[in-house]
Amino acid sequence: MEITGQNSTDSQPEGYSEHTLNVIGQILSRKTSVAQIMSKTVEGLNQSFDMRNPSCEELIYDLFKIQGKEEASIVKLVSVLRSFGLRDDDPRLRGMREKMLEYESLGDYEECESRHFRLSKAQFTDCIRPSITLISDALRNQLIIPNFGEFTQKITEIYNECIDERDGNVATYIPQLARQDPNKWGLSICTIDGQRFSLGDSKIPFCVQSVSKAFNYAIVASDVGTDYVHSYVGHEPSGRLFNEICLDNTGKPHNPLVNAGAIIVTSLLKSKWALADRYDFVLTQYKKLAGGGYVGFNNATFLSERETADRNYAISYYMKENGCFPPGTKPLREELDLYFQLCSIETTCESAAVMAATLANGGVCPLTDERCILPRPCRDVLSLMYSCGMYDYSGQFAFKVGLPAKSGVSGAMIVVVPNLMGICLWSPPLDKMGNSTRGVKFCQKLIDTFNFHNYDSLLHTDSGKIDPRRHVGTKETDLIVGLLYAVKNGDLDMVRRLYLQGASMNMADYDGRTALHLAAAEGHPKLVRFLLQVCKADYTAHDRWSHTPLDDARYFNNHECIRIITKYIHRTSSISSAKSFSEGENSKLAPSDEGVAQANGSSEEEENCGVMMMTIAEGDEKEGSVKNFMGSLDRLSLCNGGPLEEVVINEPDYDTTDF
Repeated sequence: MEITGQNSTDSQPEGYSEHTLNVIGQILSRKTSVAQIMSKTVEGLNQSFDMRNPSCEELIYDLFKIQGKEEASIVKLVSVLRSFGLRDDDPRLRGMREKMLEYESLGDYEECESRHFRLSKAQFTDCIRPSITLISDALRNQLIIPNFGEFTQKITEIYNECIDERDGNVATYIPQLARQDPNKWGLSICTIDGQRFSLGDSKIPFCVQSVSKAFNYAIVASDVGTDYVHSYVGHEPSGRLFNEICLDNTGKPHNPLVNAGAIIVTSLLKSKWALADRYDFVLTQYKKLAGGGYVGFNNATFLSERETADRNYAISYYMKENGCFPPGTKPLREELDLYFQLCSIETTCESAAVMAATLANGGVCPLTDERCILPRPCRDVLSLMYSCGMYDYSGQFAFKVGLPAKSGVSGAMIVVVPNLMGICLWSPPLDKMGNSTRGVKFCQKLIDTFNFHNYDSLLHTDSGKIDPRRHVGTKETDLIVGLLYAVKNGDLDMVRRLYLQGASMNMADYDGRTALHLAAAEGHPKLVRFLLQVCKADYTAHDRWSHTPLDDARYFNNHECIRIITKYIHRTSSISSAKSFSEGENSKLAPSDEGVAQANGSSEEEENCGVMMMTIAEGDEKEGSVKNFMGSLDRLSLCNGGPLEEVVINEPDYDTTDF
């Protein structure tokens, strides 16, 4: 199948799905082609960024300009940003919101609906300037999930399939958990670019419980160092219950995500500070991880946890007897109070999804671009979540779902898709392993639909899964880049492979430069021969500066490439002229003459070759006759500044063993 790199002006812009264009078209209410409008806007924004031209604001103004008026609708811009998953309260859009409020207070908009909020060009560009980078990335469809609407449709389908899941029971070991409504079911997603989506009970607060263990470890490891933390706690799955009184063969808790390890990690949190200051420090770090989202505290849960803490006290005294705590550890009651307080921290699905996305983003909060976790602790906590994060179901979860995750007895569960997004699921009913039944089912269906499993990236895997990261038209773009890069480096083997795969050798980049342009400019004679003789590349192709491959070869003084191209052009033109002459002569032959020719054993091809050689021989004697049959070739030669080289047609053009 031949793949070309040229798009007509009516085709949809690269990276945009039809669904995305339809959504934008409905918002803009344009009568003209939305694809054309977005193509021009994206091309202009790309050039503005490439050339560091401050005209991005003007291009966006033109996109949202109201027809027939010198005004633009800022509300429509906000609607388009929402369609890409960017929320109005995104901290990165705070500057735009403040400017909007400023201009709204200056105007008389009381009698108008908010959808009629229009701004002059100066006001509009002033509003978007503080957030121009994010807005431009969204309009150029450069966010990590380009077709966000289609992605959220699939997520909604999976969410709805899990609503009817009725298995499991709420935790009953403390009254506050036992009172939870088993019908609650919330979901929230945040990508590493800050695209957000929520469903169900995503704004209802819940206690993080054991989910806090993952974040506590990351915070402590960033503060005191990973090696220091693991001098007191291991990193192996225990194979035991999460609250079992046991140590590994080195006399340390197995990992930071079982109760014993989590208590040790808590003792390392600013161990020299007062209890209140230690708690404030962790709460501040949680809020940074959440990008300023809701993070609170449930005192009733804390008091209940402390009243039913016999098992955790037993674990702590056992570890104290075995010398597991670091020197200078506070009294066990104080350490356990801090541990219970951290389990009683309260948040929502929306805030926890941002916290998970921070881990997916290498420790940098996607909403604030602030580093919250150092790179190595971020990597290590994801490794621990992958192997130990789901209680006794951790091995099966890693096998079936293949993603880092951490669950808690409140029904909360965070899932991290590295370099893509964080997910928070909350549903109080738990299975026998202590994990949310709806949460686990959702993850299994998620992996059945999307290629998020850790090993879905292997070659020859299930191609039926969806990759939401992939842009529409990316395959074609990759082909163009791969071809031109191979040509630049003179990699004939790679170019040959691409040709055999069906890639068109006439694909062009945004400047209209083809593989032949690049081979001629870089001075790769073998590639020039291959592209002309085998691939039949178009030697007349013009780039945006109206240069042909021959022009480029001459400009860079690549004499061998000049010789090959001119020779090929001369030969091609000669054959074309000879065939035309032969067809004219054959049309004059009577049927009897044709039969005589066949009787003499002369095929039409042989006659054509004979006429061609005769024509060239005559041209050698009379220069004018050569120019007469050259036609457009002669004009091309004169245009390019010099006569063509002499060509010997019966001389091989290249050594076929090269290819």
